[in-house]
Amino acid sequence: MQQSKLSLWQLLDQDGERWLLLVLYSLIVFTVGIEVFRRFVLSYSSIWGEEVARYAFVYLAWIGASAAVKERAHIRIDVLQNFLPRRGQLTLYIIGDLVTLFVAVLAVYFSFETFQVSLKFGSVTHGLGISQAWFLAAVPIGFSMVIFRLLQSLHRDFGMWNTNEPLYTGKKLFD
Repeated sequence: MQQSKLSLWQLLDQDGERWLLLVLYSLIVFTVGIEVFRRFVLSYSSIWGEEVARYAFVYLAWIGASAAVKERAHIRIDVLQNFLPRRGQLTLYIIGDLVTLFVAVLAVYFSFETFQVSLKFGSVTHGLGISQAWFLAAVPIGFSMVIFRLLQSLHRDFGMWNTNEPLYTGKKLFD
């Protein structure tokens, strides 16, 4: 039995977001659990715990958006699409990805400006006392990951244009 070895880049491409989501989710659960214990058992809580959980959740949301784009698991209305022939379905996927790509590029541009302002003026978080820019970077990082996944999706879809391969429809909510 032959085992195929995946390179580091292939492993990151395949499961990178999932591992990051697992780490961030675990961090949130652990931090909130510690803070609940501290508040109700020790009658003391900290401001840093709430900040860690909040900012981890922000990163979780943006990395999750990238994972959803990769798996075509984002919310969509596909009633009309199911009645179209294969090329019509593929065209709708491509148009949807192009529109999303346009919005993501705009989001990276405008969110990066906010990140730069935070770096320039040195704003810090209240509880952790570290640069606010680390947390504002979640938006341009997340949308950059979304752009990367959209480009992969477009490449896959354009590659399917003249083939008879079944379309990659991704995951559906109630399958």
